[in-house]
Amino acid sequence: MFTHEELHVTAGRRSGVPIALAIHSTALGQALGGCRIWHYADWRDGVEDALRLSSAMTAKNALAGLANGGGKTVAVLPPAARPDRRELLLDVGDAVAALGGRYGTGPDVGSSSDDMTVIGERTSHVFCRPVADGGSGSSSPGTAAGVIAALRATVPDLASGRFAVVGLGSVGADVARRLAAAGARLTVSDVRPDAKALADELGADWASPDEALTAEGDVLVPAALGGVLTADLVPSLRCRAIVGPANNQLASPDVAGLLHERGIRWAPDYVVSAGGIIHAVATELYREAPEVVEARIEGIGDTLTRVYDLADAQHLTPAAAAEQLVAERLTGGTR
Repeated sequence: MFTHEELHVTAGRRSGVPIALAIHSTALGQALGGCRIWHYADWRDGVEDALRLSSAMTAKNALAGLANGGGKTVAVLPPAARPDRRELLLDVGDAVAALGGRYGTGPDVGSSSDDMTVIGERTSHVFCRPVADGGSGSSSPGTAAGVIAALRATVPDLASGRFAVVGLGSVGADVARRLAAAGARLTVSDVRPDAKALADELGADWASPDEALTAEGDVLVPAALGGVLTADLVPSLRCRAIVGPANNQLASPDVAGLLHERGIRWAPDYVVSAGGIIHAVATELYREAPEVVEARIEGIGDTLTRVYDLADAQHLTPAAAAEQLVAERLTGGTR
C-alpha cells in the first residue's frame, strides 16, 4: 500500500544522476528530511530507500514535537559513478525548488553542511548550512547530544555502564567521547582501521564491527548505516538494550519482536537520532535561543521514557509503542 503523499524521480539535467524525492506526510507542516548521496546497484533501490527514510522522518519529527512532516532526498549513484559534485548538488537544489516549499532538505549520509550551501544556490528550502553562510551548522553535535539523552533514559548512571559504539563517523565519535567523559566503559568499532586512534585516545577497547555488535555489555550503540539488526544476529547479541542514531536499524519489522522476546530493549532509532533535526529546525525556523534548543534536545530522554512506559504498560514492543504515539500526534494534529 502506498502511504506517501508524493514521490518524484528525475534525472539531474547537469549530472544525469537519478534523484528521488519522497514526501511522506505534511500533516503537521512542511516535510523535512536529509539529502542522501549514495551508491546503489539499481536506481529503484534508491527510490525504495527514499520511501522508507521519508516515512521514518515523519515519525522522527512527530515525536520530536516539531510542526513538520517527513520527506527525503536520495541522489542515486550507480556503483562506479563519480559525477561532478557541484553539478549534482545544483540538480538536487532544482529538484527541491520544484516542490515549491512543501519540502526542505539538509545533510544526510554522503552530504555535508558545505554541500547545503551549494544546494542553497537553487532553493531557500535547505537547512544546516555553515553558520558563516547563515545556517545552523553541522547537525552532528545535536544528534550526538540527543543520543546521550536517550542513553541516560535507558542507563541513568552512564559511568556504571558498558557500551559498544559501532561506527565512528562524526556522530558516533562524538557519542563515544561524551560517554568516555561521563566515565563509561567502552568498546568501539569502525570499518576504517585508522579510527582505532580514537579508541586509543579514549582508552576504549577496539573491535571489528562484527565483534562489537555481539560484545558483552549493557548497551549496543549502532551509529553507522542501517539494516544491521537482523533476525540472524539477534540470538548472538549479549546486551541489555540497543540505543543508537543509525537510521533504519531493523533489517525487517519482525526483528523488534525478536529483540523483545530476548528481553533486549530497543530504542526506536527515529527517537534517538532526532537531536540534529531539532537543532536545525528550532534554530533556523523557530529562531529559538540556544538554551531553548538545548532543552528540546534533552527532551528526547523524556520522549523515550514515554515510549518505554507505554510499552511496559501495554505489553508492547518499544517499536509498537512509538508507532502508537506517532499515530496519536498525526491524527490529533498537535503542533
